[in-house]
Amino acid sequence: PKGLRIYVEGGGCSGFQYGFSMDEASEDDHVIEFDGVQVIIDPMSAPYIKTSVVDYNEGLMNAGFIVRNPNAKTTCGCGSSFNL
Repeated sequence: PKGLRIYVEGGGCSGFQYGFSMDEASEDDHVIEFDGVQVIIDPMSAPYIKTSVVDYNEGLMNAGFIVRNPNAKTTCGCGSSFNL
């Protein structure tokens, strides 16, 4: 079954950026289930988002996922990129 894949890749204005996609888990992925939703994290991204809180926000200006990452030393104004 497909789940929500959360990953980190190089880029963005602060060095790293978060990515989200619907995907199937591979053998080496970390799979966690929250309220019936499968969350998939690859082993390379896991250390960067460890202890992070991911939420979905739907406001007047925009809608999307918000990541609150206590490991990030700096974040950008858009909230989608960070640096460690």
